[in-house]
Amino acid sequence: MALDKTVDQNRASKRPLAVAGLQSERLLWPAKGPGVFEQEVESLEDALGLTTLAKAVAWAQTNSMWPDTFGLACCAIEMMAIVSSRHDIARFGMERFSSSPRQADLLIVSGRVVHKMAAPLRQVYDQMLEPKWVIAMGACASSGGMFNNYTVLQGVDKIVPVDIHVPGCPPRPEALMEGIVRLHEKVMAGVPPAYQIRGVAS
Repeated sequence: MALDKTVDQNRASKRPLAVAGLQSERLLWPAKGPGVFEQEVESLEDALGLTTLAKAVAWAQTNSMWPDTFGLACCAIEMMAIVSSRHDIARFGMERFSSSPRQADLLIVSGRVVHKMAAPLRQVYDQMLEPKWVIAMGACASSGGMFNNYTVLQGVDKIVPVDIHVPGCPPRPEALMEGIVRLHEKVMAGVPPAYQIRGVAS
């Protein structure tokens, strides 16, 4: 299939897409490369309001996540800062932290988890709505951090499936917001939650 458009020859060139590893022939913008087709489809969807049901659901999920906090150490102080006016996570559809796991679909685990807290952590996770996501905030939640001993769990992914790890000791609020944005990108790309990928009981 060839696309025939009247355009300035300095801006566009017509060449087989087999050179770029694609299977058809169309108009290529040299500055954009072979990904121009996906970019054009996305801009067309935005202009005309076209989308699929899956994309609409993913958009709604990313713009209405309610996080539940599981703050256990110094990382919790940094986590609390993201609801302040300086960072304002309401821009991402997270109007408030949920006080009940039954009203939350995102669990932010911040700080070290000792073995005695493993059962309550799993209980909170089990009470959350589906689909649900987990962010491990900080080195202690991700891998036990500097507490490599018999009392501290070496990573919360041994108890709950984790979607995003935010490194740092403690990570700044900007780092946690970056993790939230990355989670939104995963949801919009259609990546299922970690518990579905790992095949563990939700």
